[in-house]
Amino acid sequence: MDTLETLVLDPNAWAALATLIAMEVVLGIDNLLFISILTNKLPAAHRENARRIGIGLALILRLVLLATVSTIVKMTTPLVTFFDHGFSWRDLILVAGGLFLVWKSTREIHHHIAGGDEHDAPADSGSAAQAGFVAAIGQILVLDLVFSVDSIITAVGMTEHIPIMFAAVIVAVTVMLFAAGPLANFIARNPTIVMLALGFLLVIGMTLIADGFGTHVPKGYIYGAMAFSALVEGLNMMSRRARAKRAASRASSRAS
Repeated sequence: MDTLETLVLDPNAWAALATLIAMEVVLGIDNLLFISILTNKLPAAHRENARRIGIGLALILRLVLLATVSTIVKMTTPLVTFFDHGFSWRDLILVAGGLFLVWKSTREIHHHIAGGDEHDAPADSGSAAQAGFVAAIGQILVLDLVFSVDSIITAVGMTEHIPIMFAAVIVAVTVMLFAAGPLANFIARNPTIVMLALGFLLVIGMTLIADGFGTHVPKGYIYGAMAFSALVEGLNMMSRRARAKRAASRASSRAS
């Protein structure tokens, strides 16, 4: 209790908490994009539950990992050596998660280019819908593990106070919970955003693989490129809507 009181009265602790929350929210964007794209493929009646379960699993997983933070930190110790490079458990998890993300993103991109219908599974398809729901949760859990391990190891480097880490994770995942629905709906209303988001996930997957092999790519470059691409796509969306309004106005004028 004395430790908690000391942290509450310490301005440095509040600064660390704010920084860590911001970092966790930014790192959570990757996971949120993946969850949104994956759950939008499910029947409408299952999407909200899948998002809640996926984000709930992310919270539970991160809190469990934080409870074993001393073990997580040891995961950076080299375990095996390939091509004169030592791989730790963290590296192996990042490489495996990156490969999974690259495979999943590539598969989804091919699905969209081939003209597959995201909503071809009926809401009452029974066992097929249930199997799709379970598969989606399983894939979300795999990426939750990868992003959780990486974000917690990063958090350990920013503060040594476990209560601050717990608070930051809870706040960040709560933000994800409230943002998941609007983000998924926005993606569903704007199909071109899906391809952009899949491109982001493909880049993130390659970054995870590079990080696992010891080549660290600063996250600022990646998120900067993502923000710029999103800005350009936003301008394209505004342009398309303006053209559609002008076309509708001209059609209305001719009809009258």
